[in-house]
Amino acid sequence: MKNVTDPFVSLGHWPSAGSFTFNTDILATNPINLGVVLGVLIYFGKGVLNDLLDNRKQKILSTIRNSEDLRRGAIEQLERARAHLRKVEMKADEYRMNGYSEIEREKANLINATSDSLEQLENYKNETLHFEQQRAINQVRQQVFQQALQGALGTLNSCLNSELHFRTINANIGILIRAMEEITD
Repeated sequence: MKNVTDPFVSLGHWPSAGSFTFNTDILATNPINLGVVLGVLIYFGKGVLNDLLDNRKQKILSTIRNSEDLRRGAIEQLERARAHLRKVEMKADEYRMNGYSEIEREKANLINATSDSLEQLENYKNETLHFEQQRAINQVRQQVFQQALQGALGTLNSCLNSELHFRTINANIGILIRAMEEITD
C-alpha cells in the first residue's frame, strides 16, 4: 500500500541530503485524494462549523439583548433622574419663594418691633418728662409756700404780741404739718 504523503512529497528520491521539495506534477499528486479529503472535511466540519457559528450567533444575540435591556434600564433611570431633578427644582423654587416671603415677613416683624420699641421709648420719655415737671412744680410750690410762710411769720412777728404770736405759730405749724403730710402721701 502506498503512503498518503507519497504523492505530495517524493520521499524515495533524495537528490541531495537534507533537501525538501514539493512534487508539482498535478497527475502525480492525486487530485482525487484532495477532493475526498476536502469533501470529508466539509461534510464532517460543516456540523462543527454550524455549531460554532450558531453558538457565536447566540452569544451575539444574547449580548445584543443584554445591551438592549441595559439601554432600556439606563433610559428608565435617566427618566427617573430627570423626574427627580424636576421635583427637586420645584422644591428648590418653593423653598426659595418661601425663603423670600419668610425674609419679607421677618423684615416686617422687625420693622414693627422696632416701631413698637421706639413708641415705648417715646412714651417712657414723655412719662419721665411729665414726672420731672410735676416734681419741679412741687418743689417750686414748696419753696413758694415756705417763702410765703416765712413772710407771713415775719409780718405776724412784727405785728403780734408774744401770746398771740405763739397761738398763730402753733396754728400755722399745724397747717404746715397737715400740708406736708398731704404732699408726702
